[in-house]
Amino acid sequence: MKLGFRIPPQGTLDLLSLGALVHRIDPGMIPFRKASHFDLHVSGGEFNVAANLADCFGMRTGIASAMVSYPIGDLIAERVRAMGVRPFYRRFEHDGVRGPNMAAVYSDRGFGVRAPVVFYNRCNEAAALLKPGDFDWKAIFGEGVRWFHSGGIFAALSETTAELVIEAMRAARKAGAVCSFDLNYREKLWKSCGGAKRAQKILGAIVENVDVLVGNEEDLQKGLGFAGPEVAAKFKLDPGSFFSMIESVVDRFPHVKIVATTLREVHSTNHHSWSAVAWVNGETIQAPTCELTVYDRVGGGDGFASGFFYGLLNGETPAEAIKLGWAHGALLTSFPGDTTMATLEQVQAFATGGSARIQR
Repeated sequence: MKLGFRIPPQGTLDLLSLGALVHRIDPGMIPFRKASHFDLHVSGGEFNVAANLADCFGMRTGIASAMVSYPIGDLIAERVRAMGVRPFYRRFEHDGVRGPNMAAVYSDRGFGVRAPVVFYNRCNEAAALLKPGDFDWKAIFGEGVRWFHSGGIFAALSETTAELVIEAMRAARKAGAVCSFDLNYREKLWKSCGGAKRAQKILGAIVENVDVLVGNEEDLQKGLGFAGPEVAAKFKLDPGSFFSMIESVVDRFPHVKIVATTLREVHSTNHHSWSAVAWVNGETIQAPTCELTVYDRVGGGDGFASGFFYGLLNGETPAEAIKLGWAHGALLTSFPGDTTMATLEQVQAFATGGSARIQR
């Protein structure tokens, strides 16, 4: 199966992400209104992909982002280093009172019939101040970058972040890198700055530059404005509704050669049925379906994307690549936090039919 584009065979970086770095405050199963202690995870949809590829898959990755010179920034930067991701920072100084700040995401894990709850504090966020001209893309891509990735969460932060994504993608394409984008439509983020109408205008302009698009039916409908099936349909594991929308997507965005997404049926907070599908240059593929006992669901989609990208970057067939993404995303839900704790051997074993039997 041909991909419809060429992946550079080598480069100083296998993947470079552009996005916001955040810290996620996690009280575990306790709802925030009753919480007395928290775990802290370094995250960001775009960073998670780079971190997973570096830590689990052994690839050379980077993150272009904002960094504030204050203790929270130091904490986040330490975690970026620990995950093996090379930073490209636009630095900001904190005024000691109001910022600019590294954004906080609040997310409990829920339990059973009680769903997880996510909300944000992105006031005076440094990443929202990023704008075209803040990074020397000619120098960065001149070193050799095989794959460039960004996402809809970062694009939603301000008018200038969306413009920066387009600037970076044009530089990436000029340098020969593959461009991917995770639509990651978040209604709470877009609602505060123009809603779905503005999202569709901005995300549409970005996707014109994209080779690989990650997003489900809801992302395609709300984020790009495509007509499709009712997004709240009961059965989530049938890829038919997703594939039925692809013709419209590629007619409007002919440069897009791959559209991929996870499929998740949520039976309870801790029990999900899990699969993944992709349309690859006219062909359709689907991963197996498995039953997940979920410890922490946040980051599972980024886990899928990173495993899928790893397979493609390493010359696997799309059918093998989607199984690697499916397996890694499944494993990621068994760990606390937003980034991987899996090993490549665990991913490969699960992708080829491994089980949870004890390893002695």
